[in-house]
Amino acid sequence: MSSGPVSNSKGTIADPVHNRMRAGSATQSTGNSESTRVVPARGTAAVRLREAQFSDFERVSAMNLRLGQGPDSPENWKRLWIDNPAVIEFKAAPRIGWVLESAGEIVGFLGSIPLLYEFEGKPLFAAATCRLAIEPAFRAYCHLLISSFFRQKNVDLFLNSTATVSAGKMMTALNAAPLPQADYGNVLFWVLDPRPFAKAVFKKLGMNSSFAGMGGAIGAAVLRGDIKLRRRGPRSRPAGNPVVETNMSEMGNEFNQLWSDGNGHPARLMAKRTAAIMRWHFDPPQNRRKIRVLSFKGASELGYLIVRHEEKAANGLQRSLVADLMIKNDDSDVLEQLLAAACRSAKSAGSQVLEIMGFPRNIRESVLKLKPYSRRYPAPPFFYKARERALHEKLTQEGAWYASPFDGDTTLWP
Repeated sequence: MSSGPVSNSKGTIADPVHNRMRAGSATQSTGNSESTRVVPARGTAAVRLREAQFSDFERVSAMNLRLGQGPDSPENWKRLWIDNPAVIEFKAAPRIGWVLESAGEIVGFLGSIPLLYEFEGKPLFAAATCRLAIEPAFRAYCHLLISSFFRQKNVDLFLNSTATVSAGKMMTALNAAPLPQADYGNVLFWVLDPRPFAKAVFKKLGMNSSFAGMGGAIGAAVLRGDIKLRRRGPRSRPAGNPVVETNMSEMGNEFNQLWSDGNGHPARLMAKRTAAIMRWHFDPPQNRRKIRVLSFKGASELGYLIVRHEEKAANGLQRSLVADLMIKNDDSDVLEQLLAAACRSAKSAGSQVLEIMGFPRNIRESVLKLKPYSRRYPAPPFFYKARERALHEKLTQEGAWYASPFDGDTTLWP
């Protein structure tokens, strides 16, 4: 849940949550459970909470863009809340999320995206937070948006896969738990083009362009030596490479068995995957990213990896991300071939870095053998809360998850 300006809140963000919740007299219901008027602090206008409507798109999108979120479109809202496979399968009324209004202006928004999950052979209706953004003067009312998210009655599982530090504190205050995988926020990566990577690092350290360029040249030489000496990165087979690269539109039903049996782990919680869901997820309208599907089909081996090539960042660095992967029996040799193909695809797309985050422990252990570099999120980015206590308790076990950037809203946006 990217939280825009909320991420700049102080470390005591949980305190106003508890204080506001205790102060029942500060909230006056209008009679509609989805519309709440809050008595303002001295010198500020009243704040009203209500469900978001499709007619709010222009104002929500403009506010989100102003507060650091990415661009959006009416077509994408239709995709997320009308054409959504979870909405269609469960015949659910679309619930976009909630807005905060003050003096006739929208001053806060939190979206809720319906998603399909499966656990122990049963379907689950999940909801993922998205695009939390609040005007600075109204951050104290953030709890109204998040508590509304957790009050949804038809949801089995609540997810926030992109929490900032402050949003994570809010999740904890409302009894959501971090993913039981301590290294989920540890991003593994390989440097594909050392010179621009090193230059971007020096720019981030505050050096001006001329010094960053000089430092980049030196840093690139050191990086190249380290990559070669330590043999960092996946290696392709010398001949007979069975990996095929295609567009998302060409992904068919060849992985149905892999998806349907949870790759042999039916007791793992997994986001539901079908060819149609994959296309819905990775092919949004006005997509700014390039998505490629890498497929491995051997005599007894089967697997795929989806790589997402990002736009060039402000510092000039471009990265590619392993957005999803699944391999029959988690075969480490197949994984290396797919990662080698992902490196080639990323280089071809102009990326200087290939990143991988998440996935179960045995997959990460295979990745670590390929000697990637790593960087760590400042706090856990993935939180969950199940409606039923029994399900929540089962999900406290690390082995109950197949968590990756396919989960939540991490890779849903154009």
